Amino acid sequence: MKLLILTQYFPPEVGAPQSRLYEVALRLKKKGVDVTVLTAMPNYPQMVIHPAYKGKHYCKENLDGMTIHRSWIYIPKSKALIKRLLNYFSFVFSSLWWGLWKIEKQDILLVESPPLFLGITAYLLSRAKGAKLVFNVSDLWPESAEKLGLITNKPLLKMATRMEEFFYKKSALISGQTQGIVNNIKERFPNKTVHWLKNGVDINFYDVNKTFEKNSWRKAHNMKETDFLLFFGGILGYAQDIEVILKTAKLVSDNKDIKFIIYGTGPEKERLVAMKNQVELENVFFFDAVPKSQMQNIIMDMNCSMAPLKKIDLFKGAIPTKIFENLALKKPLLLGVEGEAKDLFVDKGKCCLFFEPENPEEMKKQVLYLYNNPDKLQELGENGLDYVSKYFNRDIIAEEYYQALTKIL
Repeated sequence: MKLLILTQYFPPEVGAPQSRLYEVALRLKKKGVDVTVLTAMPNYPQMVIHPAYKGKHYCKENLDGMTIHRSWIYIPKSKALIKRLLNYFSFVFSSLWWGLWKIEKQDILLVESPPLFLGITAYLLSRAKGAKLVFNVSDLWPESAEKLGLITNKPLLKMATRMEEFFYKKSALISGQTQGIVNNIKERFPNKTVHWLKNGVDINFYDVNKTFEKNSWRKAHNMKETDFLLFFGGILGYAQDIEVILKTAKLVSDNKDIKFIIYGTGPEKERLVAMKNQVELENVFFFDAVPKSQMQNIIMDMNCSMAPLKKIDLFKGAIPTKIFENLALKKPLLLGVEGEAKDLFVDKGKCCLFFEPENPEEMKKQVLYLYNNPDKLQELGENGLDYVSKYFNRDIIAEEYYQALTKIL
């Protein structure tokens, strides 16, 4: 099987689609699949081209035995709609150009959406290369863009909806990252085959039994062994409700042992840091994003983690990817997400505590509950490792996807 993965996002960038596509691709390669990736010059989430790729319009490289083709992308300085569209369409056209010239015939073309517009390249390249089209949906566009207020132009939304429908109809297989996405597409397109391509965790990499230097992170950052550390690591964007963390931190600021550790970067970081400084929160600490290889040592020194999303109906079908790595390291989460995530990890997995999204009073109660009940913290952690090992192991996820792909050939 010759597989071409078309995606705007791929390592060395960090993020959910980057990790998921890389981990799946690596496992498919081990099964004998000839994997090629067509992606953009790395820039996300800082929106700055990485130094090694500056000034390049095209390059070809090898990553763990996979051929990676990278093409030019426009990086805007502004968040205005027209600038975001230029960002998306610059890669649509550059990837189409280099894909036509540089990539040979393929059996399957797997495209990552969003951005939805990359489906244009995917459809045309699939025709040119004789490949079956597989559309992987990690976020329902344009629905999510509209509900988040990122796109308000009605003609553009209508055009994007028509485009979405066209791409789905032309796909031999559609996959989605959550049951909510899968069910949404199945209801609208009952004749299409839709596969649940879960996010998950590399149990061998995030191994709680590895030897860690206990309290090494705490010592390096002048934190006491008795401090109760709550951790967030990920994109600081529009969907993540980091504000509820700051508001909760204010409510528990009298307890000097409780501290909130936030790792990451993204479009909201500057505003959030300013908000933290404005209200003089001495129990909140912001850090820049770090490589995956460093994250385990950081998480192991935390007491628990946090996964808050904004209170939007759309997110009832969302599952924050940061959940999996934390649970694999026996770190339970305070989960501020309604719907599917709550059902999976609070009700079924019994490894997270729920608080209503955007409700700092409820989050405060759960923070204090875990602070005062270390036995419960340990119980949730044990449950978490057991649950993700059984149901969200990347090896099993990749095997299931391989079987789904072979059926369309």
